[in-house]
Amino acid sequence: MKIQRQSISNRVVHALTAISIFGLFFTGFGQMPVYKRYMLNEVPFMAWSADYHITLWWHYLFSVILIGVAFYHLTYHLLRKEYDILPKKGDVKHSAEVIKAMVTGKEEPPSEKYLPEQRLGYAFIAFWIVVMIITGIIKVIKNVSGINMSLEVLFWTAQIHNLGFMMLILGVMGHLSAFLFKPNRRLLPAMLWGKICSCYAKSRHSKWEEGVKQSEEVLKKHGGDEACKNYKH
Repeated sequence: MKIQRQSISNRVVHALTAISIFGLFFTGFGQMPVYKRYMLNEVPFMAWSADYHITLWWHYLFSVILIGVAFYHLTYHLLRKEYDILPKKGDVKHSAEVIKAMVTGKEEPPSEKYLPEQRLGYAFIAFWIVVMIITGIIKVIKNVSGINMSLEVLFWTAQIHNLGFMMLILGVMGHLSAFLFKPNRRLLPAMLWGKICSCYAKSRHSKWEEGVKQSEEVLKKHGGDEACKNYKH
């Protein structure tokens, strides 16, 4: 009794974004002498991690992947006019209500396709990805022969890039910590196989019109609402 929640496009974008961001985290730390200091380079097959030039080129590769995915993601959803992941008025208040309900075990307020805290989390991570891309491009340009930038521009670019690095780590930690709550774990299969339980969609995302419609069509074949009689998320 499952319905489609995430398209193949969204799943591929999510997977490539996660891979590139974790790759950027790892190679970003590699720009500092961290791995040699803590002897990670002495672990079999990890000798390259202490080589500044190798980690730099891997950093560039993951950056290109992230920029390409971001460009595709924006173009795809703009052309399809899909904006349901963007924050809405009242999301901060509604997020607090949903989290409070999960902590206390009380009934949650109805949600749309995305929970309000998902929309806020998306905006936070997307903003800092854009900051990282812009400052990263400036840092690459400064290395091009014949291009000179003022020390002030270079200083603030580096500081903002470092700030973005830390904020993105916080954003990813916040994103992953959402799965400490049991009801949110029901969403994990959607990012792997695209589908979620129709009872879950109907009970928790009752303001998601397309999801409710799909759920009712599926449930008709299994006894209607009776099929979700004992369902709890």
